[in-house]
Amino acid sequence: MSDDYPNKKDDLAPSNRRMMAPKKQLFLWMILIFLAPAMIMLFRSDPGGRAVLLKQSQYEDFLRAGRIRSAVVEEQSSSNIQVLVGDYWPENVPVGSDEGLQRYRTKVVYTESFDKELRQYCQVREAKQANNLMTNILLSVLPILLLIGVFYFMFSRQMRSVNRGALQFGKSRAKMLNPAQEKITMKDVAGINEAKEEMQEIVEYLKDPHRFQRLGGRIPRGVLMVGPPGTGKTLLAKAIAGEADVPFFSISGSDFVEMFVGVGASRVRDMFEDGKKHAPCLIFIDEIDAVGRSRFSGIGGGHDEREQTLNALLVEMDGFEPNSGVIVLAATNRPDVLDPALLRPGRFDRQIAIDLPDLRGRFEILNIHAQKVKMDPDADLRVIARGTPGFSGADLANLLNEAALLATRTNKEMVGMIELEESRDKVRWGKERRSRKIDEKERRLTAYHEAGHALVSMLCEHCEPLHKVTIVPRGVAYLGATMQLPEEDRYTAAQSELLDMITMTMGGRVAEILVFKELTSGGAMDIRQATDIAKKMVCQWGMSEKMGPLNYIGREEHIFIGRDLTRSEDYSPETAREIDLEIRRIVETCEQRAMQLLSDNRQKLILLAETLLTRESLTGSEVYELLGMTMPPPQKPVDDLSQELGLDDVAPATRAPTSDAE
Repeated sequence: MSDDYPNKKDDLAPSNRRMMAPKKQLFLWMILIFLAPAMIMLFRSDPGGRAVLLKQSQYEDFLRAGRIRSAVVEEQSSSNIQVLVGDYWPENVPVGSDEGLQRYRTKVVYTESFDKELRQYCQVREAKQANNLMTNILLSVLPILLLIGVFYFMFSRQMRSVNRGALQFGKSRAKMLNPAQEKITMKDVAGINEAKEEMQEIVEYLKDPHRFQRLGGRIPRGVLMVGPPGTGKTLLAKAIAGEADVPFFSISGSDFVEMFVGVGASRVRDMFEDGKKHAPCLIFIDEIDAVGRSRFSGIGGGHDEREQTLNALLVEMDGFEPNSGVIVLAATNRPDVLDPALLRPGRFDRQIAIDLPDLRGRFEILNIHAQKVKMDPDADLRVIARGTPGFSGADLANLLNEAALLATRTNKEMVGMIELEESRDKVRWGKERRSRKIDEKERRLTAYHEAGHALVSMLCEHCEPLHKVTIVPRGVAYLGATMQLPEEDRYTAAQSELLDMITMTMGGRVAEILVFKELTSGGAMDIRQATDIAKKMVCQWGMSEKMGPLNYIGREEHIFIGRDLTRSEDYSPETAREIDLEIRRIVETCEQRAMQLLSDNRQKLILLAETLLTRESLTGSEVYELLGMTMPPPQKPVDDLSQELGLDDVAPATRAPTSDAE
């Protein structure tokens, strides 16, 4: 045999041979234990060769002659044929002699007359259960086999855990993605096109690494995905696993640290060892901030176990030993708390920002999730995409799911625009609470409050178009709502637009003063929103002539305990007073403007509020028609908006409902 084909006996590792030896011994012991009782019972039974077989007629003659000394009846449950065994005196032996007795065995038809003769002439008669050899063997051996099985199970578990360490604490908990699972591809991810392009480069490298190494470049060793919750970081990692066709390990950051010291570092090392065995591969660490927090940055000292785990992760990602072929993906929504050594090039070379989707992204996400829902062809997802600024991908998925559930509860065949609008309002403000009992005075107060918001937004030139106004309570804190529908996402705001926004926000409070001549607590949220906008105008955006183009806020990020508690303001108490006065001036000026607008249009305010008391909810077009006002034309025609949303490239799910909808 050639040396290229090794002997198959040598293929077994020593540990495998050690595992096989106890199994062979156990098998031999089981055979011996099973055969021993069988042999004992076999020898104890009466061998058929030592007994004389008698016919029934011959046996009856011996019975009447008194030559049958004993008879043992072996009962047969299947028929009346019985087997008798015992001792008898042959014809050449005197009856009653102690010598010359022989054993007999006979099969008779057991009748009542035969039973009388047996009782009359037989000296010793006995009845017993049939001697079933196999039944006795099973009854005696089965408990022993059961005990052996229990001991073998415990023994095998102990042998498997020997090579894994005590209680397997140090083993990695990273799970390899099962190829049989339903694959998620890049087509299932929308709204983050730039992040998909960067991740697609990782996939292409894993498929063809020589293409990128041709010019001396190398693929990033680590990619950190940063973004708010629900924006699709984990979904993007699953899509990479489905596209790359390489081993994909997934683990959470909280799976590393345990109550035992050194367990986290051991799991990190074991995880990378598994990764090197399956290289090239991907390792995805979700919520890495649980293990990658900055060292020596907690009140009262650091956490030694977490720091040891972080040190092990730093060494494995970029240490002395080469780590080629293992790409680490990680996701977090708190990049500010991560250790700087973890973020440097060579470990996480690339940070990908995954932000909330824009208008086109929201429309694409709604289309993807709508493929699983039976949609009404008249339902327009463009309106829902416009009315959900600030929604994440998870929020949009929840919106469509709530719409499907609502349509099911109302026994509808398809999800229509009514269900989509209701689900959007439910996700944003909460479920309608029509059963909530509201005093008539408070209900009138809410109607005038929302009418004030709506009317001021219609009278201000730079406010977003009015979409809906309602006085139906929602959630816990909302007695009514006025919704504006922006035509496009806005990333900057002019000073005139911000002032109109503050004016509209103060419209509800001003309407209460104008009609009821008193203030209520219903405008608390409006005051806070107006104050926040005015504060940013003064302290952050430089929109105050008095305070000038200076930044008075500083950093805008989460406070990290132990590192940021000691930071102080960068201005004097005198400047703080001037800032407060300027914020107050802006809010009060907008409030006076709202008072002037509502005073000049008092009759329209009353008409809108009284109509709301009757109908409870009005759309934007109904409000304009009710007040006799001309609805402003859209800033972008429908064709331009459709082109911006990419309707030529994306086939809306509303046009072609799928048959496998839920």
